[in-house]
Amino acid sequence: MKLLGLLAFLSLLLAPALGASAVLAPVAALHVAFAIGILPLIFGAMLHFVPVLTRSAGPHRAIAALPFAAAANGLPVVLAMQGILPRSMLHLAAVFDLLLALTLIVWMVRRARRTLGAPHPGWRWYAAALSMLALALLAVPPLLSGIEPGALRLFHLHANTAGLIGLAALGTLPVLLPTALGKPDPQAAPWLRRRLFVAVVGVLFLATGAALWWPLTLVGGAVLGVLALGLFAHWWRVFGAATVFADGAAAPLAAATAGFGLLLFAGALHGTRLFDAAGMTWAFVAGFLLPLVSGALSQLLPVWRFAGPNSPARQEMRRRLVRCGRWRAGLFPMAALAFILGAPPLGLSLVAAGLLLFAADLFAALRVPPPAR
Repeated sequence: MKLLGLLAFLSLLLAPALGASAVLAPVAALHVAFAIGILPLIFGAMLHFVPVLTRSAGPHRAIAALPFAAAANGLPVVLAMQGILPRSMLHLAAVFDLLLALTLIVWMVRRARRTLGAPHPGWRWYAAALSMLALALLAVPPLLSGIEPGALRLFHLHANTAGLIGLAALGTLPVLLPTALGKPDPQAAPWLRRRLFVAVVGVLFLATGAALWWPLTLVGGAVLGVLALGLFAHWWRVFGAATVFADGAAAPLAAATAGFGLLLFAGALHGTRLFDAAGMTWAFVAGFLLPLVSGALSQLLPVWRFAGPNSPARQEMRRRLVRCGRWRAGLFPMAALAFILGAPPLGLSLVAAGLLLFAADLFAALRVPPPAR
């Protein structure tokens, strides 16, 4: 699992650099982040959390290999986007990722059915996120065939960002942030149970509206934005802002949640042509993905590296990873704002500063020696 975390960080580090330097086309650079880094990390996080949510054993080795298969599949996607490989490779890559997603859904459903008692509702958010990924992948063959390419491209984009990434994040954050704070939240499970249907409807409205009729995006974006900002407000009431933003893992997670909500409103207004599409895409990376991934890795990497009971080595690794977390919680949202306002050089500079801070913390954390046996 720690390899997936490092791969995601490297992909997020390389994608802006490759895109800004014109080494890769913008769409290929974005797929470095999404196809090689984020998708495998989401698969890996699901494999980590679903056994916990269903009170079952870890996944079989064949299932545990799926994130690495997704990462390997991301490379031909990037090369085909860049024109190095034939575009027909994108058909095969989409089918392969679709099979991986369906396999994970079947695995989750079986785990949930075998749970002693009722499973935690978080697993349903993961199944819904993978279902949105499947819909996004089903749009790839007709998109490449030239059937309404603009509409299908927008559906594919929003089904992946708000659907796969958004639903997976909203299904994890109500549990992950209280865990980072070391404080229970009895309302996490009820929140997840009550809001899944609304969230899925919001994603469908957003993705379908972006493809067919932009006023629907206003409805879908508003629904998802209210959910995300409502979750942020809930943490504010229950834990207090000072507590949330004092922790270097919780602070970027909270910033990602608030950023996701605000970006949804801004993204919905993109249908009115008030904002540039490229700026909104990079704003999503900076204002949501980067604080989300860096905050999640700050909490999860020590657990993945030092599995088992809590240990001084795990605590020290976490201490080093969260050292600059509050700075990242400010830099990444400011970068998103710069992209939205049409100042990409400033946005890239802020992104670079945040990534370098996390790289320094990560380098220091990886030097923590394992416990003596």
